[in-house]
Amino acid sequence: MIRHCVFLRFKAAMQDAEKQAIYEAIAALKEVVPGMVDVTFGPNVSPEGLNGGYLDGFIVTFEDAVVRDYYLKHPDHLAVGERIVKATDGGLSGILVFDMEG
Repeated sequence: MIRHCVFLRFKAAMQDAEKQAIYEAIAALKEVVPGMVDVTFGPNVSPEGLNGGYLDGFIVTFEDAVVRDYYLKHPDHLAVGERIVKATDGGLSGILVFDMEG
């Protein structure tokens, strides 16, 4: 299993409905990426204050690295990724990606 963790600093003006639409677009990729097991998303709820400004995020679980790599190159993922970059504060600098095995 690969857990693809993505943490986001959305622009301050970003509405909850826009965030939800992005998350739903990510979840819809399960229909076109065989081996994409699960998608969870939402705001950071940690009380520690160590989020570095990343207040939202999502985790995609893949069967293995092969599926993850397929997802990364899939045209639908690229389109959603472009949408995310436009929605984050600083573009790519508003996104933190961390993949884990397990």
